[in-house]
Amino acid sequence: MPPQHNNHDGWTLLFASWLLASTATLGSLFLDKALGMEPCSLCWYQRVFMYPLAVILLVGLLPLDRRVARYALPLAMMGWVLAAYHLLMYAGVIPESLQPCGSGPSCTEDDLGLFGFINIPMLSLLSFSAIVALLIAFMKRTKQ
Repeated sequence: MPPQHNNHDGWTLLFASWLLASTATLGSLFLDKALGMEPCSLCWYQRVFMYPLAVILLVGLLPLDRRVARYALPLAMMGWVLAAYHLLMYAGVIPESLQPCGSGPSCTEDDLGLFGFINIPMLSLLSFSAIVALLIAFMKRTKQ
């Protein structure tokens, strides 16, 4: 017989997803507004998928709505695809002819460069990856 999970397990997973989405949202706003780092076009598109996650996941938490993953997971997955594309472009894997950044900040500049290898596209991909994993775990725990 498989172990039984209570609503607390699902709530914790959803809370962790919301915390990540909120941190990513506030972090991007901090970089933009406080540090004056204007986002590139791919960063803007990733924000289109991350910002609503912070709101949708919060609404799904209070009270716990097991259906929230149905709405949040597609957003997180589309954001993940964009973040992966951005990181590949940043790493030089994607040729310049396929890069969407024309005017404005470059999508491949190393503005942040924490510890010599952590960059904004990597942070975005890690955030979306963790949110996707947490939402899948949430769906399994709550039998979606």
